Order: sequence, then structure tokens, then C-alpha cells
Amino acid sequence: MTSTPKISKGSNQELAGQVAVVTGSSSGIGEEIARTLSGLGATVVVNSSSSIEAGQKVADSLENNSIYIQADIADKQSSKNLIETTIARFGKLDILINNAGWTTLVAHHDLDALTDEIFTKTFDVNVFGTWWLTKAAMPFLSKSSDGIVVNITSIAGVRPVGSSIAYSMTKAALNHMTLLLAKSCGPVRVNAVAPGLVETPWTKDWRNQHENVAKISPLRRSATPHDCAEATMALIRNKYATGQILVVDGGLTLVI
Repeated sequence: MTSTPKISKGSNQELAGQVAVVTGSSSGIGEEIARTLSGLGATVVVNSSSSIEAGQKVADSLENNSIYIQADIADKQSSKNLIETTIARFGKLDILINNAGWTTLVAHHDLDALTDEIFTKTFDVNVFGTWWLTKAAMPFLSKSSDGIVVNITSIAGVRPVGSSIAYSMTKAALNHMTLLLAKSCGPVRVNAVAPGLVETPWTKDWRNQHENVAKISPLRRSATPHDCAEATMALIRNKYATGQILVVDGGLTLVI
């Protein structure tokens, strides 16, 4: 049964009436994007694969009838169910933010440490999951007056850096997937935000990496979830931008 989104009381309601799915939004970048979208009037579907309590808490704190749906995008049927449940509840989909991802630190020179299990899981979540979810969402996005997909990728997709070789390969694949979908699926707009290292709960123990970024990047710090959310909003707002990879790295790629 379709539910009419409730309009929140904020002053800027530029996204009022729009429905957004934000994957991996129980914390970090995804949570910040979800809060930004909700603050601008969108109804947001918060999602995570396992952090159910945290995801529900985020959804409960948002306005506009926002809900939480548990789904592991690495499972094809789970991805399909996420979209189907969204449509059953709200009757439409306007914005898809593909933020869910997985990685673990593996030194690039240590090929043996990059096990088949790590390699496969990284691709299952980052590439296959994003593909399945976007494919399931596209028929509904194409019915929107301004359907848009924003993929959260990484500078690891444009430079030979990153938490593992597998991770970097997946982000390069997502960047190219962004271009191909933008070319093939218009008028739905498909763009990507490619951050450098971001201060999130996932990377809170990566002190050496954060310190190194602060030493060499022109802006002398890692990115924040807010930086990523602002970049995402820039791509949502620009109605003539598609097929763009917006690097948000404090100038790090200028020096590496």
C-alpha cells in the first residue's frame, strides 16, 4: 500500500515529496547523506546489512516517514527486496545512493594476504551488490521526473592506492559503471563521489593512514562524512550533470 510522504517542518524543502534509498546508512557517510536528504524534505529508506539496531535508530530520528530496511546488497534477492519494499511502502523512487561497501586492510605488496575469500567478498558487496541494486531500481528511477543515482566510490578507483588491491579494483569498476550507466540510462542521471580517506567509525583505528593524509594533502586532513554529503548534494542539485566522478580528497590526488 502506498504511503504519502509526510512533509517535515524544516525551512528548505527542496526535496519534498522525493523518496531516496541510501545503502549502508546506519553510520558514517551513508548516515550523513541520509540526514542531509531528510533535512531537505526527502523520505529516506535507511539500510544496512547487519547493524540493524543502529539503522533503525537513524531512521527513527529522521522525518518524513523515513524507514529502515535491513538488506545485504551482496545477496541478489535481498537487493531486489530492498527496492520492492520501498516501492510497496512509498510507491516511487527518485534517488538511489549506492554507499554500501566493504573492505579490509591488506598491504598491496602482500599478494598472499589478499585471499580468495577477501577478494570475492570485496567484489560481491562493492560491485555485484551495487549492480544488482541499481538494475532493480532503474525501472522506477526512470519514472521519476528527476531520477538520479549517486555512487560513493573512492580515489582508489583513479589512483593505485587504497586499503587493498581488491578494493581499488572494485572502485575503479564502479567509476566506469557510473559512466556506462549515465550513457545508457538517461534521462536518469548517474554520477559518483570519489572521496579520499574519510573519518568514519570504519576507519577510526586507521590512525597511521589519517596522519599520513594530514601530512601530505594540500588541505591537511582526511575527509569527513559531511564533505561527502555536500558533494552528493551538489550532484543531486545540478540537473545537467551526468557521468561525472566528483573527487573529494583535499587535493590528495594532486600529490600522489
